[in-house]
Amino acid sequence: MDKSLEGFPRLLREWRQKRRWSQLDLALTSGVSQRHISFLESARAKPSRAMILQLSEALEVPLRTRNLWLVAAGFAPLYAARALDDPQMAQVMGAVRMMLSAHEPFPALALDRAWTVLMANRPFDALVALLGADIWERVVGPASGSERNLMRLLFHPQGIRPLITNWSAVGPLLWQRATREAHQAGRADMQAVLDDLAPFQEPEILWSAMDSALLPVVPFRLAVGEQALSLFALIATFGTAQDVTTDELRIETLFPADTQTEALFRAMPLPPAPAAYPSS
Repeated sequence: MDKSLEGFPRLLREWRQKRRWSQLDLALTSGVSQRHISFLESARAKPSRAMILQLSEALEVPLRTRNLWLVAAGFAPLYAARALDDPQMAQVMGAVRMMLSAHEPFPALALDRAWTVLMANRPFDALVALLGADIWERVVGPASGSERNLMRLLFHPQGIRPLITNWSAVGPLLWQRATREAHQAGRADMQAVLDDLAPFQEPEILWSAMDSALLPVVPFRLAVGEQALSLFALIATFGTAQDVTTDELRIETLFPADTQTEALFRAMPLPPAPAAYPSS
């Protein structure tokens, strides 16, 4: 067997199992025969570049991982991972900035798949500032430089978590969502964040089965000083991404869940410009 192919059968099988699909499920979705998929997983057949892309598309494999599939099968990676300030990313980042700005006076932020904050609007910065000027250093640590991670802000005991009054409802949903994303996307960086935060969590809360079926969404309820805020999130992604950075980018917009919260944000003084975030 070609040694360069040893990794591809394993990757294909692992991702099919992550989706909880049988070989027949993958065959029906991808248009590839079940027999050929079996041969690929057992390394009895060598995949073409087109076949790798066809199967990875059917399995909704992230673009970063599709590059790994290609390399494992002896091909060059296809998808670039451009920095946010790359000239070819100008239109993409312009659209992100437009969405963040247009959402004011309510918070919005752009994240990567490890929940690192890449950009944010002024209301988000103003909301975070209510937690103290050193909030990011408290939850991320002084050695991390300028990194800002939303999972750390939410789940670190010195972050926003103690202020969320319905933590037993939202905590499990957020933790399970992040765990699912880390597993399904095979993200070691996201898993490292979860592993770092896990000792601070109470398993009986994170894995509780709160009955929130009567609500269309579960809002975050925060008590910041004498102010009570209630917010829910909406997530947007790029549907036709052909770049790793763009594929991993998502925009989270926070909306007021009641009229009191809406009034508070409309009256909240905003900084003159959004905070500076490091390029990625």
